[in-house]
Amino acid sequence: MGRMNTLPDVPDTATVYPITVRWSDMDAYAHVNNVQYLRYLEEARVYAFKDWFGQERDLIDEGMLVVSQAIDYLLPLEFTYSPARVAVWCSDIGAASFGLGYAVCGPEGDDTVYARGRVTLVAYDLDARRPRRLGPSEQAALQRVSGPAPHLRGDRREGRP
Repeated sequence: MGRMNTLPDVPDTATVYPITVRWSDMDAYAHVNNVQYLRYLEEARVYAFKDWFGQERDLIDEGMLVVSQAIDYLLPLEFTYSPARVAVWCSDIGAASFGLGYAVCGPEGDDTVYARGRVTLVAYDLDARRPRRLGPSEQAALQRVSGPAPHLRGDRREGRP
């Protein structure tokens, strides 16, 4: 299970997961390649869903689609033998979709935020091949880990505060 958050500028409701930074994640500039950050967000999301929705029920197997992703790369993350930490929380809840906020931080002792991101997901009925409404227990689980969406650079262009 992830640990509760103590990182600066991350909601108290966020859950934090250690994510291994592999040597192969590095690029020619000796820092984590940008595409790897999306994999870190995905890995944290998989762990979060088990923690938030329970071990008996796998929301991913039932159907969940990523419909949009946005990320700001703030500082280059370099290889370290200690795992980085990814904080994840729910940033908004709709009828069939919800948003997650993320902060990719350094290993224990390094509270630097190297990247911030947002992902929007939709609950999906795999058999009917269409979105489905979130159930009351799903909405309640998301509400427990709810916090404000992270501010990203593109928000000014899109009219977000």
